[in-house]
Formats: sequence, C-alpha cells, structure tokens
Amino acid sequence: MDTSLIAALEGNIASVGYGLAAIGPGIGIGIIVGKTAEAMARQPELRGQLQTTMFIGIAFTEILTLLAIVTGFIF
Repeated sequence: MDTSLIAALEGNIASVGYGLAAIGPGIGIGIIVGKTAEAMARQPELRGQLQTTMFIGIAFTEILTLLAIVTGFIF
C-alpha cells in the first residue's frame, strides 16, 4: 500500500475521532445549562449561585474536550 494513502487514512480517522470526542462534552453542557435553567425557574432567588456553579461545570466539561483533542495530537 502507498505510504501517502496510509497517512491520509490515518488523518481522516483522527478527524472523525476528534469529532466524536467533542460530542460527549457537548451533550454534557446541554444538560448542565438545561438543568440550571430549570432550577432557576423553580427558585429564582438562587440565580447567582446557580449560574456560578453552572459556569464551573461548563469549564470542567470543556476541559474534557480539550484533553481529548490534545491527546489525539500527542498520540
């Protein structure tokens, strides 16, 4: 098999892997924001605390995405 063909296939497979690695955190952020909106609707007086906690959760979820992408580049 041609070396350039193998390199192209590996690159395409890696791109699909990066996309799949971003799906999980994307779903996680959607759940976090949705549940926070639901909690704010139930108890509007806790809005500030809920938003702070939501942003911390989003940051941790985004770190997982970046870790997956960086790991793909390293290995």
